[in-house]
Amino acid sequence: MFQIFIDTIDSLVQSSGLAQMSWQNFVMILISFLFMFLAIKKGYEPLLLLPIAFGMLLTNLPATEMYHPELWNIDGGQQIDFGRVLHDGGLLDLLYIGVKLQIYPALIFLGIGCMTDFAPLIANPKSFLLGAAAQAGIFITFLGAAALGFTPAEAGSIAIIGGADGPTSIFVSSRLLSGGKYDVEVGTIALAAYTYMALVPLIQPPIMRALTTKKERLIRMEQLRTVSRTEKIIFPIAVTVIIALLVPSAAPLVGMLMLGNLFRECGCVDRLTKTAQNELMNIITIFLGISVGATTVADKVISFAFVKVIILGVLAFMIGTAAGVLFGKIMCKVTGGKVNPLIGSAGVSAVPMAARQSQRVGAEEDPTNFLLMHAMGPNVAGVIGSAVAAGVLLSIIK
Repeated sequence: MFQIFIDTIDSLVQSSGLAQMSWQNFVMILISFLFMFLAIKKGYEPLLLLPIAFGMLLTNLPATEMYHPELWNIDGGQQIDFGRVLHDGGLLDLLYIGVKLQIYPALIFLGIGCMTDFAPLIANPKSFLLGAAAQAGIFITFLGAAALGFTPAEAGSIAIIGGADGPTSIFVSSRLLSGGKYDVEVGTIALAAYTYMALVPLIQPPIMRALTTKKERLIRMEQLRTVSRTEKIIFPIAVTVIIALLVPSAAPLVGMLMLGNLFRECGCVDRLTKTAQNELMNIITIFLGISVGATTVADKVISFAFVKVIILGVLAFMIGTAAGVLFGKIMCKVTGGKVNPLIGSAGVSAVPMAARQSQRVGAEEDPTNFLLMHAMGPNVAGVIGSAVAAGVLLSIIK
């Protein structure tokens, strides 16, 4: 009887998660605790960082059987067997289907469109140029990553981090990093993208101050004109048609973004607008965060490849910020000093964090200089620009 008891206890111990815990799992669990601290205590993008951190915790607890990397990491040329995923997958595998099929990023863009006012961009179409300039970081980093030995698919996935747009990064990486085994995972790309979104207030201001003079930072811009309701309704329709014809691969993201904005501006679908802004956005954010966190398995994150992703990602973001500011300086010269170069840094897609940094740095020199609405033009253009850049990458790589 005593031996049976001992054997039972031994069997329970051997089948427990503690017996299967590796040092990599332990490190990843500690990292998840750190991210939870940053989200809860420091307020760094808590709506996304907290579910990502908890998904990271769940996937690195041994023997939970909630996420199975082997269902997703398949040999090149093969297709993911979604029937097997539904039959053998755990909870996190099922949620991850929405990432792999690019459903969550598109629905996130629908909510963003409902919450975003495009009037500053419509009132000042030159903002499109600043938004386009800030995407330079994506394409420069793509070339750099390829030169360092990453495959085109991996290089494109890393480069898109420079747009500082989590949903776009997930959309691109989930498309490019499918149908083969890669050193880079969707989870690491998403983690890097959302990390840099949270660190916008730390990364951008030093670059903005270094590339502008005090005189340039003091420039006051003319008040934006009033945009009519008709313009606001025509704009999303026109943008959808133009971009879908020019860059079809960008249509899913741009189309959902513009549909959301059309909901907002048409004034006849308030229920749909409120649902997309609130209930739908919140549900998708939870699913997206947890499933992205689930992909941060220890053997992929604790690797030299991940370190290179982090370094290249921050370089992409810094180059994008710098390119926007430098193009802003060019526009300042061309317009005879009517454009404050600081708004160029808002050309990355971190809405509205990047626009707030333009306001913040400008207010350091003159607290009465209000640049926020002017910066929202390039910021919104950056969202569209990053989606177009994503479509371009998908077109040339796939």
